[in-house]
Parts: sequence; C-alpha cells; structure tokens
Amino acid sequence: MTQVVVVIGAGSIGQAIARRVSAGKHVLLADLRQEGADAAAKVLADAGFEVSTAVVDVSSRASVHALVEAATALGSVTGLIHAAGVSPSQASPATILKVDLYGTALVLEEFGNVIAEGGAGVVIASQSGHRLPALSPEQNTALATTPTEDLLALPMLQPEQVKDSLHAYQLSKRGNSLRVMAEAVRWGKRGARVNTISPGIIFTPLARDELTGPRGEGYRRMIEASSAKRGGTPDEVGNVGALLMGPDGGFITGSDFLMDGGVTAAYWYGELAPAK
Repeated sequence: MTQVVVVIGAGSIGQAIARRVSAGKHVLLADLRQEGADAAAKVLADAGFEVSTAVVDVSSRASVHALVEAATALGSVTGLIHAAGVSPSQASPATILKVDLYGTALVLEEFGNVIAEGGAGVVIASQSGHRLPALSPEQNTALATTPTEDLLALPMLQPEQVKDSLHAYQLSKRGNSLRVMAEAVRWGKRGARVNTISPGIIFTPLARDELTGPRGEGYRRMIEASSAKRGGTPDEVGNVGALLMGPDGGFITGSDFLMDGGVTAAYWYGELAPAK
C-alpha cells in the first residue's frame, strides 16, 4: 500500500521536513489557501516527489476530518507534519487559541485515529512556550488531556485571563508540547510516535512578519543576545524533524525539542533575563 505523509501548513518548515522523509511516499500537502498549497506542491514535484494538495482549516473539525479521509483514500498514513499556525503579530488572542491550540489538538486527535503502525508525527511548536512561567500541575493536565471540544472553555483560557496575543501564543505553544506528550500515549497503542519541535527565530515569512512588526526590536535583541547570534533556517528544523520521524528516532516519543540558538537560555539565565 502507498505510504502517505500529510503536511499541514505549506510553509518552508513543513516543506523542509517533508523533503527529508517523503522519498518514495505520497505527500498530501494541505494549507488554508489553495494557492499556497499549489506553490509548495510545484516545488516538491519539481524535486521528484509525488504530491497532491488539499485545503484545510485546522480550526474546523469538519475540515480536518475531510483531510483525514482524503489522506486515507490515498494510502496508509505513516507521517504527519503539522506546521500550520498564526503568530502574535498576525491574529487576535482568540484566533491564536483557536488555530494554534485547539487546531493542534484537533489534528492530533483526528490523525491519531488513523496513523499507521510504525508511523510518526511532528508538531511545530515554538520557543515561546518555554518562556511562559511554570503552570500548575492541574493546568498542565487540563491542557494535555481536556477533550478537544472542551479545550477552549477552560477557565485559564478565557478573555479576562488571556489579554494579549503573545500570552495566547505562549499558552498555545506550551499546550502543544503538553498535548503531544499525552497523545504519545494514545499513538503508542497504535505503534506510532509523535513529538514536538520548538524552534526559535527561523527565517520564514512568519518570522519576517514578526521582525518587522511591533515586537521586531525584541526579536532582534533575542538574536543578538543568543549564543548562536543568528536566526535559524528551515533546513535546520528539517534535520531535527527527519531524526524524529525516521528510524534513528525510534526511541523518541512524547518529547519536545527546543532549538533556538540559545535564546531561551539567555532569557532565563543570561542577558535577556527579566529584571528581578
């Protein structure tokens, strides 16, 4: 049977991982916009990959379920790369929670129902989740295990608690890694694995929006204060994604991999540390 790798989010990070894990497999490339999916599909097809496209809104259960049906009609789903999302400069707190938090939970639930034995998934989270102060054990459990359709009703996620887009983003990305840890248990019963990658500033169109947006000065300071003193590239994220989805990562599941050039280290223990 044909092996299918589903890529949600047609941006450069999703493509970079797909190029490393999809040789000889069918890539189903899904994006919110057909033109985005088509442009990415042409690049992959010209590089020798078998590709088809779909439109998906990850904040809609019906839309995600339709993508699952399209994927399973093509073959056995052995890979999931979830790289769709919105950034703090692109959306309101409510939209960020619906797309980045609820949408990720929905994708993990729906594809966790069909992922093949031996399959693997990667969710792209963010360094932002590592800069949120520690949550209580009860809050961690709620983000990890609350039924998907009840997730946005949690008291900690209400407008009076989440008043700005950055806070919504940090909560969503922390929630992604917690959700993946819990889902790894369920995926494991199907013989499959799933992990998160938490990239720092990776030079993508989304990062350019942030660097030229209202938080641009802060982003530039993060780069200057980091050990690497530069942003990352999609290919570097692709290398980690390939490890996590391939045979060399067979003992890794339910884990989160922070790769940010040392920005989070500088935030907690270096030049970027908040004044005490």
